[in-house]
Amino acid sequence: MSPASAVASRTLRDTRVRDGAFAAFFAIQALIQPLGFRHSFPTLADRVAFARSFGDNAAVRLFYGTPHELLTAGGYTAWRVGGFLAILAGAWGALAAVRALRAEEDSGRLELALAGVVDRRGAFLAALTAVAIGAVLLWAALAVGLVAGGLPLGGSVYLALATMTPAAVFAGVGALASQLAGSRRVASELAIGALAGALLLRVVADTAASLSWLRWTTPLGWAEELRPFADTRWLVLALPLVMTALLLGAAAALAVRRDVGRGLLEPRDRRHPRLALLRSPTSLALREERAGALAWLGGVALFAVVVGILSDSFRPDTIGPDLQRQLSQVGGASLVTPGGALSFYFLFFAVAFALFACAQIAAARREEAEQRLETLIAAPVDRRRWLGGRLLLATGGLLLLALTSALASWAGAASQDAGVPLTDLLAGAANTLPLALLFLALGALAFAVLPRAAAGLAYGLVAVAFVWELFGSLLGAPAWLLGLSPFHQLALVPAQPFKATAAVAMVAVAAVAAALAAVAFDRRDLVGG
Repeated sequence: MSPASAVASRTLRDTRVRDGAFAAFFAIQALIQPLGFRHSFPTLADRVAFARSFGDNAAVRLFYGTPHELLTAGGYTAWRVGGFLAILAGAWGALAAVRALRAEEDSGRLELALAGVVDRRGAFLAALTAVAIGAVLLWAALAVGLVAGGLPLGGSVYLALATMTPAAVFAGVGALASQLAGSRRVASELAIGALAGALLLRVVADTAASLSWLRWTTPLGWAEELRPFADTRWLVLALPLVMTALLLGAAAALAVRRDVGRGLLEPRDRRHPRLALLRSPTSLALREERAGALAWLGGVALFAVVVGILSDSFRPDTIGPDLQRQLSQVGGASLVTPGGALSFYFLFFAVAFALFACAQIAAARREEAEQRLETLIAAPVDRRRWLGGRLLLATGGLLLLALTSALASWAGAASQDAGVPLTDLLAGAANTLPLALLFLALGALAFAVLPRAAAGLAYGLVAVAFVWELFGSLLGAPAWLLGLSPFHQLALVPAQPFKATAAVAMVAVAAVAAALAAVAFDRRDLVGG
């Protein structure tokens, strides 16, 4: 095996759990969408009613983009899969590139490789080769899921390709950010910030007809304009291909010229050292993660304001009775009022908060993998205290996110005179916290028992639980099987009464899992990268 191949192989081994989790989620989503569509809308009349109800609903386009063909299983799947999974594909591409390039550099392994017979260009290409192989894996999983769901092979391959185009572009963004930033953390923040900006442009384009031209300024909009299972536009593929080539070319040019371990945007001389938040391991973790936490807060606030503004889009005159019945199967509540619509949106906020909890577990694992935790443990820092501080910090972050979602959605709804009280939205936000704490504790237990796989297990558990809750009801699964998903225990507050028993049970399970995590972590050896 050549040295460059060895670098690529190691990168693939390090990301196999995460890539496998993404591939499984993509395949499940691709399989469920066409099956759920045929089950929910078996006749042409059902499909016409659905298209009339949801096709022009701005609140729905917020998450899935603009539909182009809602009368066929392929067109519906292109809308649901291409709209949502394209965002996840972009996030995967950005983080995969940063992980392959900057993480290797921060750990010092790149210097060891460069000390041998691998030059900078070879190491850069080897890392990107590993990212490309991972992207092909996700594309294949998506295409297989679509075909298994009964869609034609050609259209499935094209839809999978369209969905994965943001992964290529944002892999280029991540590669460029890895050259500009001085650390993996900053590079990740730059790349995810670019993705958030692209998503904002797509949301504005899809919800404001006068600004639809903005769709051509974002890679997520290009994925929409490829229009699988509608009026296919192969020429649009030139946009992501050219942009990816330009980004990777710029990143490669910088990679062979800058010093190892430094970033082009990193200040070379700081006259005043930054000593804030260096008093304890917990405050140090806050110092390390505060920029990411602020990004989460900003993103939640932005989307909460938007869904608040759009909350009055769910009305009896815009949503037909058949569609109301289908939506009620998901949560068991009426969604044709502003309060009901916001209750439904809090289900998605619950998913976001659970993913935030997973991100905190991933950050804890990263501190261990980069062997910084060894230094802390070698000092008089108790293991349980360190893990407890991490969990306490994550809990504080979840509280802030929930409060932000309530206040921002209330402000958006109030701007439209939707008539939703702030107390109702505070209750809806608080309702999401027991579930988020449950996933946080289960992730901590995975971190304590299987550290290398902890992040993948945490994210995978959230993904599987949410997908099953979202589509299990539509597929007619029995109640006891639906109840296995923690999301099924989540009431749509304020449209539904708060489920106190379920919330207490989730908090109790979370407490037990956190206690077991503390004991297991205290007894196991530290595991490096």
